[in-house]
Amino acid sequence: MNPKILLRIASVLMFLHMIGHSFGALSWKNAPDPTVGRLISSMQTTHFAFMGRSVTLAGFYEGYGLTMIFVLLLISVVLWLLSTATGDLPARLLPLFAVFLLFLGIIESIYFFPFAAGISLLAAVCTFIAWVIFRKKASFV
Repeated sequence: MNPKILLRIASVLMFLHMIGHSFGALSWKNAPDPTVGRLISSMQTTHFAFMGRSVTLAGFYEGYGLTMIFVLLLISVVLWLLSTATGDLPARLLPLFAVFLLFLGIIESIYFFPFAAGISLLAAVCTFIAWVIFRKKASFV
């Protein structure tokens, strides 16, 4: 298979991951039941001092969620740009991206849920295979 197509598949997978994550990150305060609602309320109202500021766990949770939206978008854009790159740049960067996506998938499988992990792991596989193909093509040149 063409490495360009594999990287674009990985890019689209991560873009879809970003869209799904955005829905979750922007609607996490909508409690599905009263017990979760009380927990969310407690996360929003219990303040503690951290690095000279009064913060809440809800603020951290929301901040990490918003940050991940941009991280996932960045990954998607860089994978798309790498799909059009020439020379040895893809061969140098793709192993880093494949490992990053692998660890992201592992972390998501431990702390979140299988669907998110599956998307990241599929993107890692596509990126790894694209790297292998890039390496093979470079060795024949």
